[in-house]
Amino acid sequence: MDDYFARVWGDLVGRATGPMWFRVLLQPSVATFLAIRAGLADAKAGRPLYTWSLFTDAGHRVDFLKDGWKDIAKVFGLAVVLDVVYQILVLRWVYPAETLLVAFLLAFLPYLLIRGPVNRLAHPRSASARADHR
Repeated sequence: MDDYFARVWGDLVGRATGPMWFRVLLQPSVATFLAIRAGLADAKAGRPLYTWSLFTDAGHRVDFLKDGWKDIAKVFGLAVVLDVVYQILVLRWVYPAETLLVAFLLAFLPYLLIRGPVNRLAHPRSASARADHR
């Protein structure tokens, strides 16, 4: 089992310096852009914080996931395809679990971490509260 985790860790670290390293910067940047755009739209529409609502609002969880997936599906798909290409070129094998982990880390995680705070910062109530404290 330790060999498995050591191999996975080595493979993940190798992605940052090996061929196609640019995607380690590009894909989170695109996911961040999409999260900012969605967070601003959430604030304008008065919707609740995205990530927080995923965990606390069971009644609307599926709707939130569908909305987020609609935004991030292409970036996630591209992350999967590019990681498979990377694995074939460098590792000479495809490890599906690693592919999904990398796609999650490069595409979905930045989206989850950015969308809610952008909503909070851009929400009109937040702007008026910040103005009151000055």
